[in-house]
Amino acid sequence: MATRSLVPLTFGGQPLTVDRARRMRWIATGMLAGMAAIFLATHGLATGGHPAWGYVHAFAEAAMVGGLADWFAVTALFRHPLGLPIPHTAIIPENKDRIADTMAAFLRENFLTPAVVARRMATMNVAKAAGEFLAASPERGGDARSRITSGAAELLAEVLESLDPDRLGTQVRSGLAGQLAKLDIAPLAGRMIETTMADKRHQPLIDGFVRWAGLTIEDNEDTLREIIHQRVAGVLRWAGIDKTISSSVLDGLYKLLAEVLVNPDHPLRAKIEEGLSKLGHDLQHDPDTRAKVEEMKRDLIANPAVAVWWTGVWERMRQSLIRRARDPESGMGEEMRAMLSELGGALQSDARLQHQINRFARRTMVGVATRYGDQIVRLVSETVKRWDARTITDRVEGAVGRDLQFIRINGTLVGGLVGMTLHFINTLL
Repeated sequence: MATRSLVPLTFGGQPLTVDRARRMRWIATGMLAGMAAIFLATHGLATGGHPAWGYVHAFAEAAMVGGLADWFAVTALFRHPLGLPIPHTAIIPENKDRIADTMAAFLRENFLTPAVVARRMATMNVAKAAGEFLAASPERGGDARSRITSGAAELLAEVLESLDPDRLGTQVRSGLAGQLAKLDIAPLAGRMIETTMADKRHQPLIDGFVRWAGLTIEDNEDTLREIIHQRVAGVLRWAGIDKTISSSVLDGLYKLLAEVLVNPDHPLRAKIEEGLSKLGHDLQHDPDTRAKVEEMKRDLIANPAVAVWWTGVWERMRQSLIRRARDPESGMGEEMRAMLSELGGALQSDARLQHQINRFARRTMVGVATRYGDQIVRLVSETVKRWDARTITDRVEGAVGRDLQFIRINGTLVGGLVGMTLHFINTLL
């Protein structure tokens, strides 16, 4: 007879195997055989020997009866005793479909109801447990955290590679355009200008603009001189005065810009500030100015050149993320580990954050139980129904068969004690 491979099982948190159940079955059967041998050996001694042999014989007789009864009861759960098709035997394999439905119903009614899930989740601090795991040192689970970050980086790279870059870029662009279209930027820009001026942070901007104007004039002196030369009258050009005029104009511009730059109270600077202040006010309160800004925003969003520019920006971002996720030297993994550690510390120390996450986890699990509870128990039921009779017998017997063999052992011992008691009572009568 070929030896079947042993299938490791678990029951009640303890690892069990079919082999251990088989070993206990041999022990129980050995006890039954031993009682039968004692019964036969003491048959003659019980009537003509020492009175003690009567107790031994009675013990063996009753133990044999009790052991046989319990053997029949235990065996009838899993198979037909001695292969005989006795009614109401082989209960588990013959009723595996009904057992599957009963198990599924029991699971649904007692474990996957919203009230039970909510009560169980209320006693669990999911956020703190997650924080302890994320903040664990390498000696206490940090390696697992490293595997998580490495796997997350590789998953990010694969997701970015699998998605259609053009379609994804279009979706992201459409999303940004939609959000930008909803945003009224004129009042926002106006408040930003007023806040900047109130804090005197606009002065460096004016200084930068003045310097930029000076450098622009310096870089384009020849062009400006040519423009002035073409604008002056012919007599002035013939007399050579145009060169003097152009030099005077340029010198005057340089002097004006220098004065504005060094004098914070220069009238031109004040005019610029006045213009900025009016612009900030109009952006918030003038309907015409706000309408013009909105029109400019819509034109910018609809401009094909902006769409092409954004597509290029997104593709460069996507490729950069893929390279960083795949490159172990990029530091992305270390950054993710640092972020996870910080998150773990926050989850352990922040009671308010724990409350929010635990409440979210509880509501999520209750929702899963409510929405998918029937599908979960149906999976259990259908899985058990797909097992053949031999499979379900081996698995159930491997899980609880060892304890069932103790029933046979106890039945043998209890039967023997009852037999001794009855023999004692019989000797007194």
